[in-house]
Amino acid sequence: MSNQTGKFVIGLTGNIATGKSVVRRMLEHLGAYTIDADSLTHRAYAKGAPGYQQVLDKFGKWLLNREGEIDRKKLGNLVFSDPDAMRQLEEIVHPLVRQATEMLIQRASQPVVVIEAIKLLEGDIRKVCDSIWVTNAPEAIQAERLMRKRGLTHEQALERIHAQSAQTQKVNMANMVITNTGSYDDLWKQVNEAWKQVVPGAQDGQTDTLTVKKPVAGSGEFSTVRGKPKHASSIAELVTRLSKGKRSMNADEVMESFGDKAYMLLQMDGQTVGVAGWQVENLVTRTTDIFLEDDLDINKALNMLIKGVESASNELQSEASLIFAMDSLAAQNATWQQIGYEKRTPESLGVQAWQEAAIEAAPAGSVLFFKQLRQDRVLRPI
Repeated sequence: MSNQTGKFVIGLTGNIATGKSVVRRMLEHLGAYTIDADSLTHRAYAKGAPGYQQVLDKFGKWLLNREGEIDRKKLGNLVFSDPDAMRQLEEIVHPLVRQATEMLIQRASQPVVVIEAIKLLEGDIRKVCDSIWVTNAPEAIQAERLMRKRGLTHEQALERIHAQSAQTQKVNMANMVITNTGSYDDLWKQVNEAWKQVVPGAQDGQTDTLTVKKPVAGSGEFSTVRGKPKHASSIAELVTRLSKGKRSMNADEVMESFGDKAYMLLQMDGQTVGVAGWQVENLVTRTTDIFLEDDLDINKALNMLIKGVESASNELQSEASLIFAMDSLAAQNATWQQIGYEKRTPESLGVQAWQEAAIEAAPAGSVLFFKQLRQDRVLRPI
């Protein structure tokens, strides 16, 4: 057990395009509290945060953009071309990230915590970890992912891959190696088996299904349950039916999406009547998919479904909830106000991490609704 009382801490690392974030999300679905340390790095020098003035004092105000934030592209161009500048930046940021990480671990209610960090083995965060997990993938698969997901040429992809320390060094230092060759089913099996070694007696229950037949309108009370990968077929059927084919999905696509998001299911009389697709990333909740039966009480149904998302988000220490409503749900202003949400623009959110999440996650044609979930933010302005 680590020096974080009562917690077992997994350090998760691996080279670019080996699937670290997907594995982290899978562990979150299995019950771990997960931390993206690299996102905390960006928060450490956001405007007003503890590292903001230190970075400006070290490198100069030329880094600032029109909003007074440190321009990450300018800073990146500087430090990635100058090893000494990179070392100076890390001397500022790493202690702050370590402090924030320890705070999140202490606040977590989950007994298992996962810390994802690209430089986990090179930094101080390694000292709080009980076990080191490394994701691994063949170079050809890494390159294919970078070309497909980031639009790089084959030469650019190889340049990114070879710029990092050798993957074999990380593998040799690992307590657990997860090999990600591109099959989500195989990846889930590996992560499940590894999880059972950390949590003896854990069950994956891959055969469970949900009842998704349409119930009689207004026949009972609403409740929510968090969808699991074992429900993939049922969730695919539900999304396809409730979206009237606008979001046609199959079980394999749902399994793949679990590497990026979670599903909250709305139930009535034991039958599933609604679904929300959501994720917490960088301590911000983003709900991008909401589908409900047509004849439900929209106020009660939406209220219960979003409360389910918020409750799960609170367990993940989310600071703010962003909902991207589409079509008729975007016009439900009174309902959104009733459950504490305001119609906003990304620019009006104030906190850089919230603004970036809103810009990054917004589907085309959506309307943004915002609610702050907690006041005690990590790396908050000082």
